[in-house]
Amino acid sequence: MRKAIEEYKMINENDKIAICLSGGKDSVTMLHAFKALQRFYPKKFDIIAISIDPGFTFFDTNLLHKTCDSLDIPLFIEKSNAKEIVFDIRKEKNPCSLCANLRRGVINSIAVRENCNKIAIGHNQDDVLETFLLNLLYTGSIKTFSPVSYMDRTKITLIRPLVYTPEKETKKFIKKNNLNIMPKVCPMDGSSKREDMKNLILSLSKNIPMLRANLFGAIQRNLDDWKIKTLE
Repeated sequence: MRKAIEEYKMINENDKIAICLSGGKDSVTMLHAFKALQRFYPKKFDIIAISIDPGFTFFDTNLLHKTCDSLDIPLFIEKSNAKEIVFDIRKEKNPCSLCANLRRGVINSIAVRENCNKIAIGHNQDDVLETFLLNLLYTGSIKTFSPVSYMDRTKITLIRPLVYTPEKETKKFIKKNNLNIMPKVCPMDGSSKREDMKNLILSLSKNIPMLRANLFGAIQRNLDDWKIKTLE
């Protein structure tokens, strides 16, 4: 994570960073990593955690509070009507995009309210690969997440510190440290187009052992072009 932060200059002196905390393995790993980094990183920065309660029955706010209390990180939980809008009212067949947009709006509002200038999202390396394939196969475009994105309307910078971190590493971190995480609560888990891309990568990797490395290498060359433009 530190490598990604330094290569893409994600942290500046006196930043206040809102960490998006879903309670899953990636966000909990990122939360712990930020707290550890804060102790010795040469640039001083503050962190808070933001969580969106989407209205699902099994969303465990107590777990989130315990996690943040153990790390002495302020937590802000905001209720959202995403479940009602996406599943009950609009009955979306492909709800992920709309749900993400609704959550993003709430997250941005809290970050602005709490005077944060950065928002950290826990997209890992697997998310980068899956998004690349989703865009390629469904929209005919060659693109994926940017490590750093500046949002003009809110004046907040979005950072993705886990872009170099494979999902298996966050799983390993959670298991090694015996940390509690939130069970998957979204009804689309396991049946979305993103899950199809995950299974496609797994299937192709059986015959092409270097598939993941080759895909990320191609993506990284585009990221490096982005980085050069950013640093100019």
